Amino acid sequence: MGQFGLGASIRRSEDERFLRGRSRFLDDLNIAGAVHAAFLRSPHAHAEIRGIETGAAAAAPGVRAVFTGAELEADGVGALPCGTDQLIVLQRKDGSPAVYPRRPLLAQGRVRHVGEAVALVVADSEAQALNALEAIAVEYRALPLVVDTAAAAAPGAPEIWPEAPGNISFHWEHGDRAATDAAFAEAAHVVALDLVNKRVVINPIETRGAIGLYDPTDGRYTLHTNGQHVYETRRISAHVLGIDEADLRVLCDDVGGGFGVKYVTYPEQPLMLWAARKTGCPVKWMSGRMEAFLCDAHARDHVSQAELALDREGRFLAIRVTTVANLGAYASSHGPVCASILYTQLLMGGYTMPAFHAEVRGVFSNTCCVDAYRGAGQPESIYLLERIVDKAARELGLAADELRRRNFVAAARMPYATPSAITYDSGDFVGNLDDCLALADWPGFAERQQQSEAVGRLRGIGLASYVEMAAADRFESTDVAFNANGTVTVHIGTMSSGQGHETTFAQLLHEELGIPFERIVIVEGDTDRLPQGGGSGGSRSAQMAGAVIHVTAAKIRDKARAIAAHMLEAAESDIDFRDGAFVIVGTDRALGIMDIAAAARDPANLPDGMAPGLDERGQANLPEATFPNGSHICEVEVDPETGAVAILRYAVVSDFGRVINPLLLEGQVHGGVAQGIGQAFLERTVYDADGQLLSGSLMDYCLPRADDLPSFDFDYNEVPCTTNPLGVKGAGEAGTVGSLGAVINAIVDALAPLGVRHIDMPATPEQVWRAIRAANGAAANSKG
Repeated sequence: MGQFGLGASIRRSEDERFLRGRSRFLDDLNIAGAVHAAFLRSPHAHAEIRGIETGAAAAAPGVRAVFTGAELEADGVGALPCGTDQLIVLQRKDGSPAVYPRRPLLAQGRVRHVGEAVALVVADSEAQALNALEAIAVEYRALPLVVDTAAAAAPGAPEIWPEAPGNISFHWEHGDRAATDAAFAEAAHVVALDLVNKRVVINPIETRGAIGLYDPTDGRYTLHTNGQHVYETRRISAHVLGIDEADLRVLCDDVGGGFGVKYVTYPEQPLMLWAARKTGCPVKWMSGRMEAFLCDAHARDHVSQAELALDREGRFLAIRVTTVANLGAYASSHGPVCASILYTQLLMGGYTMPAFHAEVRGVFSNTCCVDAYRGAGQPESIYLLERIVDKAARELGLAADELRRRNFVAAARMPYATPSAITYDSGDFVGNLDDCLALADWPGFAERQQQSEAVGRLRGIGLASYVEMAAADRFESTDVAFNANGTVTVHIGTMSSGQGHETTFAQLLHEELGIPFERIVIVEGDTDRLPQGGGSGGSRSAQMAGAVIHVTAAKIRDKARAIAAHMLEAAESDIDFRDGAFVIVGTDRALGIMDIAAAARDPANLPDGMAPGLDERGQANLPEATFPNGSHICEVEVDPETGAVAILRYAVVSDFGRVINPLLLEGQVHGGVAQGIGQAFLERTVYDADGQLLSGSLMDYCLPRADDLPSFDFDYNEVPCTTNPLGVKGAGEAGTVGSLGAVINAIVDALAPLGVRHIDMPATPEQVWRAIRAANGAAANSKG
């Protein structure tokens, strides 16, 4: 509806309070009488705990209590569960169930990674709690350890869990092995590539935290936290504490970035609730940045071998992949899911791929747990696919765009069933590619390459195309309330962490009902006010909010139409709804939606038997996911003397279905691309042989800065999906999914004249310099 409806580029309404300091993040919340928590964390990657002496810490100034795993065990507190079985049942190779070891909230008997929590101190101030940690004496006996992904799966590696021989949590096979092997046997060309998708640390700008409260008068708990899914946190925390979900309220205000790492429930959340009951005080904990490096879920960490089979015309016949995926010391909530089904089901991307087979071993190591991060398994698979497709183009002497064009699923073939039993409902992959080539000025690259050569630089261009599955969780609910002051409050089960929900969701309701945009208030993050919801993750929020607001608005329109007909003394069939008003067809007699809402509070204005008010609650269950798709093109320049890489140009053309807010959409894509670029050539997670995290601070771990990035060129094609009422496809993760391959393909293209055929992420100056020197040495040896 015009200025504020779908398709309007409206600036984020929530930014007003952010910029003026009126936001409320978790650390802004100061509850009367609250005490503070701090954790003693293990300095060992693998060790037996022989004893813990807490007496001196308990006697330290301001200390209220010191807790260890023994107190939790004695009190019957449970362990943090792995949520994989709710989504997919995995097994080991012998058919036995996958191993998800017990994960206590505080270590019991043994620690298995540096940073694992061993003891909890509660004190009057944060400083007093931190000081008391130094008085705790722990006797450790160091044990053999393994941190490297491939080494953890190697014969004879130190075993982390006795119930997981060979450190294997699960062995996942997906696809048709026989058909894939047959395709390779008949192939005219087979391209092989070994690659490593390195571990990353996610680093949202706001660190994690939790504030626990307990009311002994009614036995209810309240948790303030800063996560992406208050309902999942309620469920898991209640399970761990052995209480009913009805006895726990979870609240979440503003969240400073999530990216998947805050979708996970962590030990600290139920621990603050338990500590609040034990001490009789609200208990607050906020993670420090270095603490976050040690104990927030990490991501990626795959070692893979890939093969692509092609016929004589360069058409794909099959892809075969073997991967070792590092889970860390425990099976985190969605870690095994990301490394199995989410990773393998899109290995064919947007291409016609008659057969595929993937084999994944999930392994334990003495490192921090691995879980979901922007894309959750899909950046890993699309990166692998786009790297081997690019290598195939080079080996077959075909242009990168030409090989992809030959193999894309045509728009006319939609809906298209893939060999992984997924059906793409819509998309124009060739159209996105063509538009991206034009946006990036692909034909003009040769001239720009010559300009770089003239000043001693190596210039490369890289292409990557992607398809992503969004909104695997397809339930959502909302409650729309018309308030006496003329505002409308929408409670919804998603959770913004910077995406702009307050703006886009208000646009959705304005489009549906014509309610003035400025009168709409969006509220998220309260499990008491709205009992059910799906949280935010997997690029689900806009499409699920759109679906549930659409359903709820239809109920409101139906009731409002009946009231309008009654008040205007007309038949309902004669009432038309347009631009926020109910009009008698063929007349100028009308009532606006807000006028009807005000009148509906008085039963005298209503038809007989109708309940007062226009308030409605709605739920939506969508049958299918959506499949955003597109192409990325990156152009780089490499200094051959130093290995330094500069990204000069970056273009993206994607299909997100119907676009709600182009301005905010572009911002989502920019952020995703920036995080992908960071992983591709800057971010490096390093554990030493003793399991110490050497890259455990922002002094040692390089995040992308503004001067590392170019201005992005972005455009989109609207191909509405058929799986939700608005035709919206997810957008939050797509920038990351497509960017990894584009950046590395560009760097390899720049280095290809020297003989470099592959470089693993991150392509740091050192890594690039070493690749150049190795290629120069190989060339010299061949001449000799």
